[in-house]
Amino acid sequence: MQSFEGIAVVTLRFVLLASSALLFAPSAAKAQAERAPAIQLEEVIVQGAGGTGGVVSANGYVATATRSATKTDTPVLEIPQSISTVTQTQLEQRKPQALLDALSYTPGARVGTYGFDPRYDAFTIRGVDVTQNAVFRDGLRQIGSPNGLFRLEPYGLEAISVLRGPAGAIYGASTAAGIVDLISKRPTETPFREIEVQGGSFGRKQFSFDLSGPANADKTLLYRLTGLVRDANNQISAIKDDRVFIAPAFTWKPNELTKLTLLAEYMDSTTGGTAAYVNEYGPYTDRQGSLLYKSIGATRVFGGDKRYNDFRQQQGRIGYEFEHSFGEMFTLRQRARYSALASNQQYVYLTDSGLTKERTQGVSVDTSLETRLNTGPLAHRILTGVDFSYLHYRGKEGYGGVPVGYNANLGYRTAQTQTLVGLYAQDQISWQNWRLTLGGRQDWFSSNFEAGSAGVVPTETKQTGNKATGRAALSYVTDLGLAPYVSYATSFVPNSGTVLSGAVAVPATGEQIEAGVKYDLPGYNASLRAAVFELRQDNAVVYEVVNGYNRQVQLGLRSQGFEIEGVASLANGLSIQASYAYNDARILKLTDETVGNRLTSIPYHMASVWLDYTVQEGPARGLGLGAGVRYVGSSLGDNLNRPVLDNAPRTLLDASLRYDLENLDPRFKGVRFQVNATNLLDKVEQTCTGGFCYFDEGRKVIASLRYRW
Repeated sequence: MQSFEGIAVVTLRFVLLASSALLFAPSAAKAQAERAPAIQLEEVIVQGAGGTGGVVSANGYVATATRSATKTDTPVLEIPQSISTVTQTQLEQRKPQALLDALSYTPGARVGTYGFDPRYDAFTIRGVDVTQNAVFRDGLRQIGSPNGLFRLEPYGLEAISVLRGPAGAIYGASTAAGIVDLISKRPTETPFREIEVQGGSFGRKQFSFDLSGPANADKTLLYRLTGLVRDANNQISAIKDDRVFIAPAFTWKPNELTKLTLLAEYMDSTTGGTAAYVNEYGPYTDRQGSLLYKSIGATRVFGGDKRYNDFRQQQGRIGYEFEHSFGEMFTLRQRARYSALASNQQYVYLTDSGLTKERTQGVSVDTSLETRLNTGPLAHRILTGVDFSYLHYRGKEGYGGVPVGYNANLGYRTAQTQTLVGLYAQDQISWQNWRLTLGGRQDWFSSNFEAGSAGVVPTETKQTGNKATGRAALSYVTDLGLAPYVSYATSFVPNSGTVLSGAVAVPATGEQIEAGVKYDLPGYNASLRAAVFELRQDNAVVYEVVNGYNRQVQLGLRSQGFEIEGVASLANGLSIQASYAYNDARILKLTDETVGNRLTSIPYHMASVWLDYTVQEGPARGLGLGAGVRYVGSSLGDNLNRPVLDNAPRTLLDASLRYDLENLDPRFKGVRFQVNATNLLDKVEQTCTGGFCYFDEGRKVIASLRYRW
């Protein structure tokens, strides 16, 4: 434990020293800086439906405003909630290959709980599993089923907003840990074109393109077309990483008061049906040498079969964002999306094989009215709205033995239809330096679940209910850029599928209290954020393995801790993102023998630092160097907290290098060469979660050549 705490302390000192260096620079240097012409980084605005604002405004690594937290254009400093943003600059420099890669430097986000497993973007925030119910796309809930989760192509993203803490008051169905809002690329008024080729580890070959600009002379019609084709493998030779992705977008803006944006996507991807290594069981004694249990551990033997291991998923979505302003007082917004996916998963594990087919579709619609008015000295920004979501999936499963393919008979069928309707209201009240946010929502839900063998009348289970959620938060925004805040919020989310007993999973509810402080350093493009929190969630759905048998259960948990994050992009070419998180997650309700235990795979300590420097002058001008360190503390491999399953702490290194070739020869204007490496030292250790053990992903190196004009 000493070494873990030491690393945490070093990280905290690093963030504090960095901020101190900026705050307490010598007065002569400050005076010289004040007399010198200001050097500003280019502000990148992710263009959303807003007539004057965007979904996210960012300056390098530093997000300045976002619509994700409140559904209104609100400065990040004034949002009384923990929020982190992965900006476009960060996405371009780190080139993440999956959502987990993009979130790996975000405080409170635990990625890699299942080691290397490319099938799903499984992760936790503040100890809560958010894989199923916290991922949103462009402010709308991203529908999903037990085996049908939308895959993400990071190249199609403009930014990622991570809201930590309940957001049910305006978003409805979501976890107590918050939401992750994936923001799609949108059309731009300035012409933008790029093509890129990639190659790298495991035979990777990829071609991508991104084209945008006005479609007519008066710029009332804008377009964007983003896509890629990839042929690749993975560190397990039986697992493919093939993908075809295309995402068209169009914006019609007849005047400054009205905007309509159409967003669509189609992706056909193939990965592995299983990434599991053979786990071995054997007798062992506890640390005192007295009790005898069964131990579990991963071997280096892949448990699948290359001949029968394809997991193909075809997914698509189409929707729109509409906004119209009625003068300065009223703004009407509506977002709608239809989504569908079809998955076909083949897998083998030891002597058993399986086939799962699932069809999932859903509709999400959110309509809101923003009203701006004053009552005496109080300024109000009132948001009222209604949203609707519909989910339907149908699955077929078959099991058999080896030889492979024996299980062609899909003998077990499941189906579920789920609808949600929510009414919500939020008031952001400003008085002098005070900011008070009050929000409330009422949701009504219904669910119809069917299960049974083919040719037999299925068993039908119906659920109906309603739930109120809310948020109250207060902050004080000083003229010095310092903003302390407190907040209380609740959450609610219906769960899809069944649990261990065969019953339909009941809805999960949660609550959190949080206190924090945000600080935008005056005169610098830099921000520090810190928060302490305690949350509880009842009936959270988790997976675990007991003596080799997989099961889905619902538990109650309590999570408390604190987080600190610092981000900066300075005029000298240096950018930094540093964070530390402490998290104590405990089981409140599962079984008698697990109550009070630490939640599986959630470490006390996590810390990360990413530094990037771009040479500004001289022969090396345009050379960019980036390096990152991610520390994950020790954790426990199952909810029984058996010591044999302890996960050792680990430190992982990432790096990047890029160069704009126009600095070598003007004829190469717009050409950039870049190399990115994750887990640079190829440190691969065992990770156990829920009673089953995996291995981390090894080193991956990707080289790219991009031409932008």
